[in-house]
Amino acid sequence: MAHSSCAAFSGLNCPWELSRRRLAIAATPPGSGASELQTRMKSPPAVETSFWQWRDYNIRYQRAGAAGPALVLIHGFGANCDHWRKNIPVLAERHRVYAIDLLGYGYSDKPSPRQAQPGNFYTFELWASQVLDFCSDVVQDKVFLVCNSVGGIVGLEAALTRPPSIKGLQLINISLRLLHIKKQARLARPFIKAFQDLLRQTAVGKVFFKSVATPETVKKILCECYHDDSAVTDELVEIILRPGLESGAADVFLDFIGYSGGPLPEEMLPRVQCPVSILWGEKDPWEPVLLGQAYRNYEAVEEFIVLPNAGHCPQDETPELVNELVEKFVSRHDHSSQAA
Repeated sequence: MAHSSCAAFSGLNCPWELSRRRLAIAATPPGSGASELQTRMKSPPAVETSFWQWRDYNIRYQRAGAAGPALVLIHGFGANCDHWRKNIPVLAERHRVYAIDLLGYGYSDKPSPRQAQPGNFYTFELWASQVLDFCSDVVQDKVFLVCNSVGGIVGLEAALTRPPSIKGLQLINISLRLLHIKKQARLARPFIKAFQDLLRQTAVGKVFFKSVATPETVKKILCECYHDDSAVTDELVEIILRPGLESGAADVFLDFIGYSGGPLPEEMLPRVQCPVSILWGEKDPWEPVLLGQAYRNYEAVEEFIVLPNAGHCPQDETPELVNELVEKFVSRHDHSSQAA
């Protein structure tokens, strides 16, 4: 909310790798010595790209950092782990950081959802299972989940499914799921369902997706959800668009926009056992902060922080602010490091 070879992403000449290096240099605190600055310039935390086999599917993930508490970053709809390129190297200075492409997104496999029809194949339960198995197989530790948009629903589902595995949840502009069937006007439900079926089951959907999957349209959509248009660079457009042009991406897109069931955050938050931090870009046009503020009242939610001058993806638009807040939240609840 961007191949088959890890080497395609490990070279220092790719645009998001260069941005990562510049960000690591820029993150040097004022007043730091020249030797520390030179160290950051010469050896920013290495970000490795790998693939993990899950249920016979190839799952792409990135990792960085050799020590500290484990963080798993979960992207939103249409995005992938490259959307965290401004966060991974900074957070990796004090943490073991992982970012994962959910099944169907980024450079993970994109199995056909038709095997599940008339239901949906791509669900929050599926993705939560993926994340939990990733934590068991790859991270091999308890984790903090840092999630954007619909990734927040995945994080909540994971925390509810296996509470001992999750140390804390940081939800960044979590999806309100305003198109959920429970939030649709009763008279409108048959018409919405008919439109969703039209897109999923006929050629109309493919035509619609083709009109969306262009650089011009992707940039327009990003400019709508970002508050600062200057943050919508050609690099960002390519990160989002390129994997959306892979085989199977259209079916994933159409399956998910027809997913009106499943859990709601207001049903999940009362049952969460781990601490929850909610960050919200005040200028988000898709998930209004005024509606999101209702979530601050749940017992597990220890803070609700409004981020000024940020839209739907603050981790990319205001990364310095988000990185600092992630570090503070983790440090409050990483009891293992405190004991050490």
